[in-house]
Amino acid sequence: MAARHRSDNPAICAITFDLDDTLWDIWPIIARAEERLHDWLKDHYPKVPERFSSLELRQLCADIALQQPELAHDRTMTRKEALRLAAGRAGYSEFHVDAAFEVFITARNEVVFFEEVLVVLERLSRRYSLGALSNGNADVGRIGLDRFFAFAINAVDVGAAKPEPAMFEAACRYLKLSPGRIVHVGDDPEHDVLGAARAGLRTVWVNRQGRDWPGGERADAEIKTLAELEAIVERWNSSTPPPRRPTGEPQERLGD
Repeated sequence: MAARHRSDNPAICAITFDLDDTLWDIWPIIARAEERLHDWLKDHYPKVPERFSSLELRQLCADIALQQPELAHDRTMTRKEALRLAAGRAGYSEFHVDAAFEVFITARNEVVFFEEVLVVLERLSRRYSLGALSNGNADVGRIGLDRFFAFAINAVDVGAAKPEPAMFEAACRYLKLSPGRIVHVGDDPEHDVLGAARAGLRTVWVNRQGRDWPGGERADAEIKTLAELEAIVERWNSSTPPPRRPTGEPQERLGD
């Protein structure tokens, strides 16, 4: 995405956040939730875990997403369909899928935040409208983030996952702001950075692991932790952005 000069950059009024791998490390949480579900199945439907490991149940979710692409954006539905399929293959004609899924989703929402996250969100929420844009099925109410976020939108709400524009466009409608007055913050170069940029939002790439950029236009800024975010937004709101950099470099890093 090309750099935009100050005359094209209205003040940032709102910040949207990806959730998984931006505010917490998702895969340890998913693994724990799947283990808890597997243990529950041992007590209630023991033939399912006898036939399927936790990883095999996860693979069934991926298989269903491939076989039924109309469901691929809905991680709740693909998980439930995978459980129904596993129960049927294990010989159960009746299966309480909602009870099983509740075990999983409760554990899935028991997140462990990255160290700086809650302090930063609390501070930012005093100055900006904050929202969550997620492809996953995290529940900001269960997690306790609704005290910071004015809204949360996921792929099911709009019928499409990032990087499709629907989620970003829905955020603009909710906020009643033009895209240039919103910055989206996320860890995924395609889903978060390129998706938001194509919708006209400014972008911040959270690169906690020091990964190389996979190619193409960079985010407007790159940070290692959310602790750097506030200073970058303040800089954008108070001074002229730096000139455009080559495609292979981030436009801005804190301290540049």
